[in-house]
Amino acid sequence: MTSVQMVGVIFGIMLVFMAVRVPIAISMFVAGAYGYIAQTGWLPFANFLNNQAFARFASYDLSVIPLFILMGHFATQGGISKALFDFAAGVMGRFKGGLAMAAVLACAAFGAICGSSVATAATITGVALPELKRHGYSGRLATGTLAASGTLGILIPPSVPLVIYAILTEQNIAKLFAAAMIPGIIAMFGYMAAIAIYVRLVPGHAPEVDDDYSRLTWQSFKGVAPIMAIFVIVFGGIYSGAFTPTEGAAVGAASTFFASLIKGEINWAKFKQCFYATADSSAMIFLIFIGADLMNGALALSQASVQLTEMVTGLGWPPLVVVAGILLFYVVLGAVMDELSMILLTIPIFFPIVVGMDFGLPKESVAIWFGILVLMVVEFGLLAPPVGLNVYVVNGMAKDIPIAESYRGVVPFLISDTIRTLLILFFPGICLWLVSVIT
Repeated sequence: MTSVQMVGVIFGIMLVFMAVRVPIAISMFVAGAYGYIAQTGWLPFANFLNNQAFARFASYDLSVIPLFILMGHFATQGGISKALFDFAAGVMGRFKGGLAMAAVLACAAFGAICGSSVATAATITGVALPELKRHGYSGRLATGTLAASGTLGILIPPSVPLVIYAILTEQNIAKLFAAAMIPGIIAMFGYMAAIAIYVRLVPGHAPEVDDDYSRLTWQSFKGVAPIMAIFVIVFGGIYSGAFTPTEGAAVGAASTFFASLIKGEINWAKFKQCFYATADSSAMIFLIFIGADLMNGALALSQASVQLTEMVTGLGWPPLVVVAGILLFYVVLGAVMDELSMILLTIPIFFPIVVGMDFGLPKESVAIWFGILVLMVVEFGLLAPPVGLNVYVVNGMAKDIPIAESYRGVVPFLISDTIRTLLILFFPGICLWLVSVIT
């Protein structure tokens, strides 16, 4: 069997298992196991699995993942989302479509202490959706805004997918966080601009005049002060060199817990639930790690990645065309896979191709720039049909709104995402400037 045929069989097995709704980690594990055994036999496979499992989970860097997840769960259970939305509504409520813009601001702020897209979307939806409905916003605009804004949870640091990318490519987590800051801010303002344009071009989806908005008060500012302090402590500490990203995640989790405790929102049951949910999410991510490692090991044995690199290099295509093709592939792949699985499975294949090309930038800058681009395009998979996990989550909380309306609602935001991705693709300095300033 040729290497191309072997790769086809491996991916075919994975897709068949996924089609019958086998978890992605198990699908990759079974496909990888077949590919490895078929090429080397049982004993080398058993030896690889034994050594790889220990090598993967013995890594100190992996501890940053459950710590940032725990930080997000403390924020979710601690009543922080309502304070954020109330403050954002006071800032933006006076504008047409302002309450929807406030939801974008709240998601951006919550994402800065959460790191999860789905958690951000679900948490802010629970607070913002009833208010959007009460003020006369259409179900299409309300659910579309909340689903799209939730993606800010993986773009604005801390971001679990970005941490995983850093681990896979052996890049500096702090530099990747810095690189994601400006694209995250552009995304936030891009979504707000999309709302402003949409409510003017398509009347009837937001109130013409809304005099019943929440005013900005000292009380609402006090409500968000702990969140601001946590962000400054965590990222100020990381970039000042006071502690590493892993230590920063631990400080962030502890700070978020104490902020929730002071607010009186956390109790023993919620405290335990935070740890149970963190263990559940971390176990899922680590199991995907094992499945992806095994599948990537089988693909490496086939030498397909080397042949692919040589083929792409031999085509003589401009580097930007190659990267654009990879990004389009991610958009298509997002229709059947979640963002973590895509990153774990494809980065070991695409990363050597990208860093091996000449963009007129240092290799580290290329690695950081490519990571931000990947992070942005996997957002498409969270919004676009047929999967659109964020859309499903938000629509499931708005049971009276047809899911087709929610998908229509995310279209303006997908247009904004496309424009932002093209900007970063053609102007890498947008995401690399802050890295150069703080390092």
